[in-house]
Amino acid sequence: MLTELENLPEGLLQIEAKELHTVLTGPTLIHLPGRRDAPLFVSVLLHGNEDTGLKAVQEVLKKYQNAALPRALSLFVGNVDAARQGVRRLERQLDYNRIWSAGNNDTAPEHHMTRKVTEIMTQRGVFASIDIHNNSGLNPHYACINRLDNAFLHLATMFSRIVVYFTSPKGVQSEAFANLCPAVTLECGKPGGRSGVDHAAVFVEGALHLSSFPTHPVAQHDLDLFRSVAVVTVPETVSLSIGAGSSDLCLEECIDQYNFRELKTGTRLGRVADESLIPLCTRNAIDHDISDYYFEIKAGELITRRPVMPAMLTRDTRIIRQDCLCYLMERLETLSTEI
Repeated sequence: MLTELENLPEGLLQIEAKELHTVLTGPTLIHLPGRRDAPLFVSVLLHGNEDTGLKAVQEVLKKYQNAALPRALSLFVGNVDAARQGVRRLERQLDYNRIWSAGNNDTAPEHHMTRKVTEIMTQRGVFASIDIHNNSGLNPHYACINRLDNAFLHLATMFSRIVVYFTSPKGVQSEAFANLCPAVTLECGKPGGRSGVDHAAVFVEGALHLSSFPTHPVAQHDLDLFRSVAVVTVPETVSLSIGAGSSDLCLEECIDQYNFRELKTGTRLGRVADESLIPLCTRNAIDHDISDYYFEIKAGELITRRPVMPAMLTRDTRIIRQDCLCYLMERLETLSTEI
């Protein structure tokens, strides 16, 4: 399932994500040499409709077509089939950013592929890992990490002062590579805009120039640190609409404008058809349903029960079904690892 190359395929730097299938047969790991041997690993298009990563890497590599890269680069291009259709994943596929776990029960071809990628990069002594994504709602550019470690935080704040620490969902690329090197996920806003491409390109090039990571802590005034405490999904049995409709749950038209806003108790999120049940499943890091802790129903409205900050709220019902409605976060005032 995995193709491994030691050079760039002809045309890769000019092609759009939807046309990648014309030069790549599927998931591909491309190794390029640089002045420093330990490679920077960059993964793009784990979700086929998130093309900012591809465009950013294309911009960087165009600058070095006639010059040596500052550091070796290993580029993983993920879901080529979904990119052809312009969707997150095809209906028959696993989510390419949930398949990086090392569990013995994970026997699908996709799991074997990601284990192979991880093994290859372990052998090559990977220096750092960058996974580039977009999101479908209104979000600022921010970085995500899986460890509260100085090197991880320094890498993340090279991209944004907004950093989210998370341990769930499992099986994400950055979690797997966190065992090998400083690893970060970049969230670059909606696809299609230049700002995300330019921002990610500057970051990737900066990471290629790094010789090492500082060992001292990131200054508190340079960091807005949040912890992801729960993921919110809409059960398949609950019908869903946005703005208007007679569904079980009708979310506010402007729902994605709540992203990275610290919502007060009583903030309205939508209307419900059945006042006896909260139409959401809200699970914490140990997979307990804590919906009643964060949400309640009053007079047919779904409202927040306590202050909370959401991220990745989207108006795209297909993405809500395939992934989630949002993540809930709390601010971390200190960098204690005992959380």
